[in-house]
Amino acid sequence: MEQRHELRKAGLKITLPRLKILEILESASNRHLSAEDIYRDLLDSGEEIGLATVYRVLTQFEAAGLVTRHNFEGGHSVFELDDGEHHDHMVCVETGDVIEFTSDEIERLQHEIAEQHGFELIDHSLVLYVKRDDGSGAE
Repeated sequence: MEQRHELRKAGLKITLPRLKILEILESASNRHLSAEDIYRDLLDSGEEIGLATVYRVLTQFEAAGLVTRHNFEGGHSVFELDDGEHHDHMVCVETGDVIEFTSDEIERLQHEIAEQHGFELIDHSLVLYVKRDDGSGAE
């Protein structure tokens, strides 16, 4: 079972809550889930795992490098599996939808800007807050 291998690799004991939460993160069509989303999925599937346990496991997963926590505007954290691939995010301010994207040009510019100021870019997080263009051209 892939989940067991991931937990062992991260140095975590294999427990039912960890397995179930990792399974939900791996199978979710929405890659960005809140603790409450995961808790609802557990309840819907008949699991008796409390919300406090979900938060505790997600914090353990984050510390182990299995998930990345994002604190987008709007006040709550969402989590996504850390697959090692860098990407940036757009968040729709109207719907809360999170869209992942990559841009070689943006990556290049960020490195150039850091170098122009005498720095080496170590890491970054780029979040664009967007809304659908209604096509009117008016602001």
